[in-house]
Amino acid sequence: MTSTTLGVPAVPAAPVAADTTAAPVPAVAADRAARTSPITPESPPAAARVLRRCRELAAPALAEAIGTLHPWVAEMARYAFGRCEVGGAPADHGQGKGVRQALAVLGAEAVSGPAEAGVPAAVAVELVHVFSLLHDDIMDGDALRRGRPAVWKAYGTGPAVLAGDALFALAVETVALAPRSGSAVRQLTSALGDLVRGQADDLLFADRPWTGPDAVGVAEYEVMAERKTGALLGCALALGARLAGAPDPAVAALDRAGRHLGVAFQIADDVLGVWGDPSVTGKPVHGDLRQGKKTLPVLAALGGAGYGELGELLAAPHSLDGAGVRRATALVERAGGRAAAVREARRHLAAADALLAGLPLAPGPATELRTVLSALADRAV
Repeated sequence: MTSTTLGVPAVPAAPVAADTTAAPVPAVAADRAARTSPITPESPPAAARVLRRCRELAAPALAEAIGTLHPWVAEMARYAFGRCEVGGAPADHGQGKGVRQALAVLGAEAVSGPAEAGVPAAVAVELVHVFSLLHDDIMDGDALRRGRPAVWKAYGTGPAVLAGDALFALAVETVALAPRSGSAVRQLTSALGDLVRGQADDLLFADRPWTGPDAVGVAEYEVMAERKTGALLGCALALGARLAGAPDPAVAALDRAGRHLGVAFQIADDVLGVWGDPSVTGKPVHGDLRQGKKTLPVLAALGGAGYGELGELLAAPHSLDGAGVRRATALVERAGGRAAAVREARRHLAAADALLAGLPLAPGPATELRTVLSALADRAV
């Protein structure tokens, strides 16, 4: 096989721990999905068009919701979305791809509902996403976000926390005012709880050793990734479908599909964090290794045989200079960490596909949904 996905060659991988938290997908179905998956890579422009359509549909409602906030908080929110400068002068710095908004709208359309039914879900999940970015930047000490000073650097830490809290509350209010709000609010708050659990685990992982009985394992890492990244993607799909009147089994299947996608997305991000092109990723080469981040390729490599030298390098962060980090990168790849990560990402993408294939989705929206899922997993949008 010579095709490329997740920015890396499609190479065989060593076995890694199974995701014991995922909803069971029959082995035969998963294997068939891996070989004949209808999720096939589309050109990035095709996915970009879908994302733009959904963003533009949700934009007026998103702006209206932000406009209900305290004027100063609303300014910080608009700054976070790239819509103004510090002080409130209008700007257009872009506001991200709107993947979660698109999943919410497509979730509604895929169950044969109107796109408009998914708009409150699109607004809510985008507000939650930006809330999480505001707080993540503070926790991680990241001074820049999309090439501009992060909100906490532009306005101060306290104001940024306040703005994040306001977006969190506004997301819940947005869903509470929508039809079928009772079950929809529960859907959102459940995802929020998982997001917080995943972020907590991620922060705690930083203080745990690379090797030994207290080391982070692959399965434990994937639980974290599902919560931190997958919960909101699953919520976006499921919430859009729920607001469009989908039955509970379909909502649950869409939630699981989004969660599998989230894990695949996180693993793709991990691969790019070590081997990605800085001109494409916006991150320094080998950046995650230099920072000592516990990512799946490294954890998978450490879980195999013969990791001694790699473990020693990681245990002595000062050794990860230019030559040291290149050596560690080579050791991760030699131990099968890169290949194992690609395999796991594909497994989660196949599981998402199997869940979608088991639902009676509307053909047009289902095709658009698969286009976005494929491009997202391959980091092509």
